[in-house]
Amino acid sequence: MISVEHLTIEFSSRPVLDDISFLVNNRERVALVGKNGAGKTTLLRLIAGEQEPTSGAVRRDKDLRIGYLPQIMLHRDDKNVLDEVLQGNDDARQKAEADRTLTGLGFEREDLTRPCSEFSGGWRMRIELAKILLQHPDLLLLDEPTNHLDIESIQWLEDFLRQSQAAVLLVSHDRAFLDNVTTRTIEITLGRIYDYNVPYSQFVQLRQERHEQQVRAYENQQKMIADTEAFIERFRYKATKAVQVQSRIKQLDKLERLEVDLEDTSRLNLRFPPAPRSGDFPLIIEDLAKTYPGAERPVISGVTLTLRRGEKVAFVGKNGEGKTTLVRCIMDQLDYLGTLKIGHNVRIGYFAQNQASLLDENKTVFETIDYVATGDIRTKIRDILGAFMFGGEASDKKVKVLSGGERSRLAMIRLLLEPCNLLILDEPTNHLDMSSKDVLKAALKAFDGTLICVSHDRDFLDGLVEKVYEFGGGKVREHLGGIYDFLRKKKMNNLHELEISRTPSTPRNPSTPSGAVDYAAQKAEAAARRKREKQIADTEAEIARLEQEQAALEALLALPANQTQANFEQYEHIKHEIEKKLYEWELLSDI
Repeated sequence: MISVEHLTIEFSSRPVLDDISFLVNNRERVALVGKNGAGKTTLLRLIAGEQEPTSGAVRRDKDLRIGYLPQIMLHRDDKNVLDEVLQGNDDARQKAEADRTLTGLGFEREDLTRPCSEFSGGWRMRIELAKILLQHPDLLLLDEPTNHLDIESIQWLEDFLRQSQAAVLLVSHDRAFLDNVTTRTIEITLGRIYDYNVPYSQFVQLRQERHEQQVRAYENQQKMIADTEAFIERFRYKATKAVQVQSRIKQLDKLERLEVDLEDTSRLNLRFPPAPRSGDFPLIIEDLAKTYPGAERPVISGVTLTLRRGEKVAFVGKNGEGKTTLVRCIMDQLDYLGTLKIGHNVRIGYFAQNQASLLDENKTVFETIDYVATGDIRTKIRDILGAFMFGGEASDKKVKVLSGGERSRLAMIRLLLEPCNLLILDEPTNHLDMSSKDVLKAALKAFDGTLICVSHDRDFLDGLVEKVYEFGGGKVREHLGGIYDFLRKKKMNNLHELEISRTPSTPRNPSTPSGAVDYAAQKAEAAARRKREKQIADTEAEIARLEQEQAALEALLALPANQTQANFEQYEHIKHEIEKKLYEWELLSDI
């Protein structure tokens, strides 16, 4: 389908991709991963034909149809949503499929006749995604497709991609999305690629092993180089050693120097400053409602919730259902009806996308953090900046030259170092890569204050929050348990609602013989059923393996000598993996 052959791309004489080669075959679903700036988006553009390589080539099958969703796109404003997606196609079946696709991506039926110009950038991205999916391409290139999707829309997209006949090559920082969609992982690092025929979570384990081997080889080579240079320097002017010195010099000249990405932040122990003790109830809300001027109905109404000191909760729901509105009410940025009480001695730390605009543009990245850091943490500023992708010379950049995403990351770091006891984070992971999210999540788990996190990132919320507040239809509903507990309940509710309000079947094209339609439909259904049965069997086998591992660890932990922090953390990790696999099994079984 696609063959990348000895491809090199250079910017300012620096190779971003250096002599890489790989194949993407029919119906493969491939994750493209690597640090920000590694070249993932560049590679997608090269495959899509929107950029030419410095050398090498991308070979495409004849008549290959490619659907490319970039991170940044130009939008047309002169059509309504449905017309833009259909692009003049009046086929009744296509209209019905467009309706289902747009609804799955979060649009209400009344939205379909609204002009595209009325929608925000995130919703326009959904329009573009729907348009691409309806073209039924042979290869889908998706660059961060989940950035502007809520949890339900992400689940819909997962189901669509799993059942699609197209090959998929996607970039995402959503670990759960990658695990649920892809079966192969290609990592870009230092201009090279490493190809793993496994989903993302298994790739992480294999990559750690490879990284440790590379570091050992690099350190051994560095020692050899240092010893050789010391020999040369010691005997450079001694005539009896001239031959040996020249031999060592030639040896170093011919040596192929190993490179390794030494910036490993997985063990960085970033902790918040101790939270000043607040009252027992940092936040109490009773019968709160908020209606915007000119709106027909409240965004939220009848909201009643109480947070206890130390609780960590998630606000989830479709975009536009009031999550950020309630956060802004808590921050006293909006007026409202009802009661909202901030508890005794509560100090709020707040992160939202616009927090980045409050940074001092004339300070450097390092100065911005050094200004708020106190105590021992000041000795780790460079490490912390590296963990959030400000390593090396990037720490000396002025704030005014940073991109929007970079400013958001910097605002997040600053917030982490300021003492507070009620932390409110509104989509904190949108501009973070995998390792940065891991560092942030570990810090939040160790945070001894109260946390409200607005997020659609299931993997980030997993193991972090113990209560979920669901926003929808103007109401806020409390769900006890973690994010996967909530999703299991939600999936069952959705299926029940689907049975009650099942939409009429798509009209058949009268020009097509009914027997042909029935046979093709039966054949496709049988193939899909076989595929689903295999996925269910594979998932059941993985659950059994994890449960055996859990039982072995339980036996180990029965002995006091084995009750270490590392063993307890491994036990929690396995428990969460079982929860996720059970959730995946339920999804497959319910289809």
